[in-house]
Amino acid sequence: MSRKPPETLILDHLDTPVGQVLLVVDGDGAVRALDFHDYEPRLRRLLRLHYGAFDLTPGVAPQGVRTAVAAYFTGDPTALDRLDVQTGGTDFQRSVWAALRAIPPGQTRTYGQLAAAIGRPSAVRAVGLANGSNPIAVIVPCHRVIGANGTLTGYAGGLERKQWLLEHERRHARTSAAA
Repeated sequence: MSRKPPETLILDHLDTPVGQVLLVVDGDGAVRALDFHDYEPRLRRLLRLHYGAFDLTPGVAPQGVRTAVAAYFTGDPTALDRLDVQTGGTDFQRSVWAALRAIPPGQTRTYGQLAAAIGRPSAVRAVGLANGSNPIAVIVPCHRVIGANGTLTGYAGGLERKQWLLEHERRHARTSAAA
């Protein structure tokens, strides 16, 4: 993940079983943002926060990116692991987002476990804030973080989507492990 500001941002729309997603890539094809269509204002706010002024041009993401996202939603829980993601944010945020990508599909971690994984066990609240500022939903899997008591906690895409994503990953992670 890098802080290099994008020169060009391309906005693509993809249909998924949990609603249409907005996929933002840069001119090199790296994923800069992914959010659900009903959260477009949030997507734009996070892009402004991370990059300042930007032009978001309607277009089509590279076929490899589109294929990976489609493969994830049709049952390959590891398809997103191969995608290049580039983000703004602070060094701390980027460390949290990298730790999120290290959580295997079908598994969850608490905010405390995530804080410990980045070597900052007392930074549980800061980890929660970084998790909430993640501009790349699903690919940087903030949905895999749960409360200390094991319950589903807030998710920017809605708790119903979070539950669907976790069940989808668990179902297909078991299938992949058995194959």
